[in-house]
This record gives sequence, structure tokens and C-alpha cells, in this order.
Amino acid sequence: MFHDLDATLTHLLHNAPTTDLPELRAADVSFETPDRAFAPANATVDLFLYEVRENRELRDAVPVVERVGGGFVRRRPPLRADCSYIVTTWVAAGIGGARVAAEHRLLGQALGWMSRFPRIPEPYLQGALADPQRVYPPPTMIAQLDPNQHAGDFWAAMGIAPRPAFYLTVTVELPVAFPVEGPLVTAAVVDYQQGWDTGTRETFVDFGGTVRDRAGSPVAGAWIRLDPSGRTETSDADGRFRFTRIVPATGSTLRARATGLGDVSRSLDVPEQSGEYDLQFT
Repeated sequence: MFHDLDATLTHLLHNAPTTDLPELRAADVSFETPDRAFAPANATVDLFLYEVRENRELRDAVPVVERVGGGFVRRRPPLRADCSYIVTTWVAAGIGGARVAAEHRLLGQALGWMSRFPRIPEPYLQGALADPQRVYPPPTMIAQLDPNQHAGDFWAAMGIAPRPAFYLTVTVELPVAFPVEGPLVTAAVVDYQQGWDTGTRETFVDFGGTVRDRAGSPVAGAWIRLDPSGRTETSDADGRFRFTRIVPATGSTLRARATGLGDVSRSLDVPEQSGEYDLQFT
């Protein structure tokens, strides 16, 4: 995941507009540690990943549930991790004030370009970050942390003189568990009772299914009737319908009607032992 984020940031920097940011567009991008051994031969934007920390404010406790065929896949929501970089610029050519001016110009271009994106746009995402199953977009935070906090200790540990820099934080999602697969819940049996009086006990069934056409596609707006109860419902945009508070019964009939498709019916029990209540036109 972290190497995909590095590739994404590289792609973002290499696609800076040539007319407005020529130095940035031509610069190399590095993720090496900026210590005394770091001496790039060309103008370079260096992004040193110095910290990865869970973003607890964005923590989501609700599991992600996806329907797959006739079942479902449930997985824990991904971990949201803040990946923090310290961004510096390096120019080998020139000495003294000329070199410093070139590094400052490159640093300003990097800051200005990356500040345009509160979230990294889709066209720049690489690897797993471009996965269509990704739940959250990767937001960014530019130059919001105090660059002077512990800066002396940092540069002393690098063994070089302090350099101008800004901090970049990108929040990415990290999968934390394997998905759990299982059948869809299509019916629920509920018992009602007033206090301890078992004589008032009533049992109802809530169940649902999907209406499909001959090709297996969902049918929206179909009329569904359950006999002998006489209850009727209408399928939604995904072809799904639901009946609630149905008295358990054997030998019931479920039928559907849709414009241009005619009628379809099936015999079933409520609740159905198979747990399947779908209707398909033939």
C-alpha cells in the first residue's frame, strides 16, 4: 500500500503543468532518507515518510456489506492511516545564493501544486489506491503541521544542517481482515408477547425477495401479491420486495405481474424452509 502511495505522489508531481511549473515537472522524485549520504545529481523533490498513524477521527465501526450473487460478503471497515511525509527540495547545480534560490523556487512550486488537491484525484491514483472497491478517497493535508516542532532533533539525527520543508499527510485505507461470506438473510420470524402472559403470544414473519425477468435482470415496479393473505407490494428499483408481519402459513402463493412480462407465480410456505422467495418470469 505505501509503495502505491509513493507511486501516486510521483505521478501527481510528474504531471504538474509545464507552462506554470516547469522546474517541478522536470524534477526527480525521491523517497530516500534525507541524511548526509543523500546527494541527488539532479533537481529533486524528496518525500521522506517519517510516520504512519491511525486516524481515529475517521475510524468507522460499521462493517462493509456487499451483495455478491445470492449471498453477501461482510468485512471490517478498512483502517484509516495518516501517512506523513517531510518534503524537501534539492538542487545540485549552483552554489550559495543561486542554489538556495533554486531550491526555494522548487519547494514553492511543489507546495503550490499539491495544495490544489484536498483529495488526490482519481486519474493520479496508482496500484491498490486505484482499486474500484476502495471505500474512501485519499484526502490530503498540506503544510498544516508545525515544521519547527522537533525539527532540530530531526536534522541533527540526519547529520545535516536544517533545510526548508513542509509536511504532507495523506490518509489511506488499509484492509485489516479477510472478508466473511454467507447467505443473504431473506426472512425473520418475530414473536410478540405481553409480559409473562404466554396466551398473548403472536408470531409474524418478515420476508423478502427479488423479481427478475427472463434474462435474470431485476424488474422494477412489479406488482407482487401473497395469497391467501391478500397482501400486495411493489418491487423497488433493484427488483426487491418485502412483506412484513405475515402470519406463518403453509401452501401460500406468491405471484408477480409486470408490464410486458405477464404473470408468474409459485407455491411456498411462510416461512419457506429454503429461505428463498425470488420470482422470475419465464
